[in-house]
Amino acid sequence: MTVLDIAPLHRIRQIVLVRYILASVGALAVDMGTFLALLSAGVPPVAASALGYGIGIMVHWILSSRKVFADQVAEGGIARTRQKAMFVVSALIGLGVTTLIVGGASAAGLDPRAAKLCAIVVSFAVTWLLRKRVVFR
Repeated sequence: MTVLDIAPLHRIRQIVLVRYILASVGALAVDMGTFLALLSAGVPPVAASALGYGIGIMVHWILSSRKVFADQVAEGGIARTRQKAMFVVSALIGLGVTTLIVGGASAAGLDPRAAKLCAIVVSFAVTWLLRKRVVFR
């Protein structure tokens, strides 16, 4: 028996939103690490934000399709291709939200790191709703 076999913890693991949050944290770590590394290398904030987000999305698809919504992933063929395309569209919407927030805040003279944190919250909410209600329904 492991700690994860304890009934309350097992029930928590079954909650899709909890799994999605954990997948998002993993993808966010990749996103932010990339963003900060690119900023340190002198890449402009909007480009660093977009690239970090793009790489984070690849990680998020892997985690979402295997650990969060595994029982709702299309088996294959056109249905699977359509689902991947919808996931990419949801990611592009999140990227647009992220880029607008970071770009607008940077243009206003605000710290791009603070803007990125705001963008994370808004983008998370938007993509969660899209993926839960559209992509993996």
